Amino acid sequence: MEKHDLLKDEIQHIDIKAIDSTEIIEAMGRMSFSSRATANAAFILEKMITDPACAIILTIAGSASAAGCMNIFIDMVRSNMVDAIVATGASIVDMDFFEALGFKHYRGTPDIDDKMLRDNYIDRIYDTYIDEKQLQVCDRTIKEIADTLPPRAYSSREFIAKMGEYLLQNGKKHDSLVRACYETDVPVFCPAFSDSSAGFGLVLHQAENKNHVSIDSVKDFRELTQVKINAQKSGLFMVGGGVPKNFAQDTVICAEVLGQDVPMHEYAVQITVADVRDGACSSSTLKEASSWGKVDTVSEQMVFAEATTVLPLIASYVYHRGSWKKRTPRRFSRLFK
Repeated sequence: MEKHDLLKDEIQHIDIKAIDSTEIIEAMGRMSFSSRATANAAFILEKMITDPACAIILTIAGSASAAGCMNIFIDMVRSNMVDAIVATGASIVDMDFFEALGFKHYRGTPDIDDKMLRDNYIDRIYDTYIDEKQLQVCDRTIKEIADTLPPRAYSSREFIAKMGEYLLQNGKKHDSLVRACYETDVPVFCPAFSDSSAGFGLVLHQAENKNHVSIDSVKDFRELTQVKINAQKSGLFMVGGGVPKNFAQDTVICAEVLGQDVPMHEYAVQITVADVRDGACSSSTLKEASSWGKVDTVSEQMVFAEATTVLPLIASYVYHRGSWKKRTPRRFSRLFK
């Protein structure tokens, strides 16, 4: 097969604004098993939105963005359902920023010769394909942004804000999470920022500049903890697990280390397929996090499902309920100006 044959079916990102899941979520709430858990997650997210004292932190891990959920996160930000984001570098750079530069993800199959894909410079995320040459343009664009900045240590939040500013002038696509967050003063933190296309771009930048930009993950932790201290009452909506999940939860403990008495995250939802039996942090339940003093157990829900199957239902339910229209934007990015 030729490369153009493999990269022809673009991923179509789902539009929660066009599909109203209110009735099906309410019906699922009267069912059992994963259906009821999914509905409960939607009800808890709705509680976060209707609680005027609650700040909402969205965490994103995994590849749901590339798989067709990218616009869900954008719509959540633009509809004032999110006050801060903690994500993997891949979600922000390799997926969202990548598409904002005009590139696409493509539908593929896992049942293929991966050596043949490599020969065609195509990267695979299960059944989703990416053009590696385009991804390298993303790398170089990160380098170009870094080259324009005064040499010092930046939090990932600061650097991602510069990416948003870049997209305002040079982006090829209006629907971008990085751009939407920049425009609405929603801070984005990537505690493992270099574990992404950004890492390659920053390596290129540092290789060519003796005095260079670097990313300070400790500054990230301190800044996100400032968000928690400022918010006091908070809720977590977590897609996947990994570093973003633990980073957001740990702000309660970090605030305590800094001598600030803040409450545990009062609301929490996690969507994951991780097995709880191996003791790994990504699969630790929200009840387990309560033992660490991170998450309260009054309004929490684990949803054991692959994110693309339930996230559209949950987000659509909350969008069409319309409670977000009455929320006051927190604009936490202004804390750091």
